[in-house]
Formats: sequence, structure tokens, C-alpha cells
Amino acid sequence: MTNIVTIGAKPAEGAIAGQPGVAPPGPPKQGLQVTDRAIAKIRSAMVKEGISPEEGGLRLGVKGGGCSGLSYSITFDTHPRERDRIYNFDGVRVFVDPKSFVYLHGMTLDYEETLMRQGFNFVNPNSSRSCGCGSSFTV
Repeated sequence: MTNIVTIGAKPAEGAIAGQPGVAPPGPPKQGLQVTDRAIAKIRSAMVKEGISPEEGGLRLGVKGGGCSGLSYSITFDTHPRERDRIYNFDGVRVFVDPKSFVYLHGMTLDYEETLMRQGFNFVNPNSSRSCGCGSSFTV
């Protein structure tokens, strides 16, 4: 995608950023990326939902189900959970639980708004196959 803007995100204090002593080739593939369009949409939706950006954020996850075996989950949460990885993208916090992170590391969250489709788009290098609607995948 040509419109993806990579925004440097650092895991919150105490979050594991990778295996010590193992240098990934090129730029790090771990973590998450969120495009400017997605950040803008998340920010406006948080205002509508009354979620405080200082305490709450967007929760990304993976659960079993869907036509390809695993489904993406996207919700708002008023605070992070104890073992969450917490990312900050231009003032928007994103929470990911440890089990979901296994499937989501290296992923980019985008938002598209066209005549045919409106919604978040998960660009996930870990998925080997996804369904036509893009909300479920297989690793």
C-alpha cells in the first residue's frame, strides 16, 4: 500500500519488545503499525464513545471462528489489562493481549472509506489465507 505511514510505536514499560540478543534483519517486524487514516477514525470514535485517551484505548485481538478459522476483534476499552502490550500512536493507545499478539505482530491497521466499503482493514503478514470480507484469516 502506498498510503501507509509507519508511526514509531514503543511497547509500554514492562512489555516484551522481542528476544534479547536476536537482531532482526532490516526494520523490526514486531509490534504494530497504524495508518494516519486509522488514527483519525479511532480518535473520532473514541470521542463519540466517551473513551478517555489518557486511560482508555482501542483493543485489537484475535479469537477463534470465522470462515477461515480466526477472526479479528476490535473494540474500545476503558483501561489496559495487566499483561497487555500498549502502543501509542500520536496520542491514540492500542491494547493487545499476549495471545493475540502472536498473530498480530507486524500487522498494519488501516482505515478505508470508499463507495463499496467503509471500515478498518487488517494488513497482516502472518495470515496465509483470509476470507473475502477480510475479517477472518488462517496462519
